[in-house]
Amino acid sequence: MSFDRLAPYYHGLERLFGGSLMQRNRTRHLTAVGHCRNALILGEGTGTFLIALLKAHPHLQVTCVEQSRGMIQQIRRRLATHQLSASQVTLLTQDALAWQAGSKRYDLVVTHFFLDCFRPDQLARLVPAVTAATHAESCWLLTDFSVPREGARWRAWRAQIWLAGLYAFFRITTRLPAHRLTPPDKFLRQAGFELQHRHWDCWGFIQADLWRHRP
Repeated sequence: MSFDRLAPYYHGLERLFGGSLMQRNRTRHLTAVGHCRNALILGEGTGTFLIALLKAHPHLQVTCVEQSRGMIQQIRRRLATHQLSASQVTLLTQDALAWQAGSKRYDLVVTHFFLDCFRPDQLARLVPAVTAATHAESCWLLTDFSVPREGARWRAWRAQIWLAGLYAFFRITTRLPAHRLTPPDKFLRQAGFELQHRHWDCWGFIQADLWRHRP
């Protein structure tokens, strides 16, 4: 999987796709994590959430694990544009599935529009590996696509059509390993996290979650 080809255009494509929709949901629970000190962001992309996070909580130290070198370049440019200190951010060009935390521990994990890139067997490895690098009461911010299970049936049909198109596009352009959406809830609960808040947007097509590790 590589987003290098899309890196220069990704932000523009996102804005074309949904305006501020995705960023609005990425930042939905920012105020709830002001107590955190060390954040781990997996698959940050172009850095739009990172900028919002650092502006909201300038005391944070952040580690970004991003496989795409093109996206890393976009993040560096965005940090410089917003005159934010690069010393607060450690950028790792690495596959999240191969990432190892070592002795470092995080009280905030962020995976926005990232876990939907993986197959169930990959999530079964990734979520516990990340959890092993967290504290007993760490938070996990997660924004992803969703297929509504409640409400009018057209909402589910609409979501399924959009997801089929998105997965086809990203499989061609990035060699995305997943062919369909796998809800991560089961894996997070098995890892010891509990859902605290979930906000639905775009008729249930996008969910913005705040999870906390059970003490």
